[in-house]
Amino acid sequence: MAMTLRLSDDEAEGLRRRSELEHRSMQEVARQAIREYIEAHSRADLLDRVLDEELPRYAEALRRLGE
Repeated sequence: MAMTLRLSDDEAEGLRRRSELEHRSMQEVARQAIREYIEAHSRADLLDRVLDEELPRYAEALRRLGE
């Protein structure tokens, strides 16, 4: 799927510099950044969900351990 991404001048310049340093296209660098963002936030969301669901089950044990 094609899309247009509008960047500020500073963002475009930073992306250009990063792509030159890595000898990769600006598109490759941007796509990798998006993949990393999605992966990081997906893990954080999963951890939050597990903690919300499981932590109450062990609240009493955790409270006792903290004493």
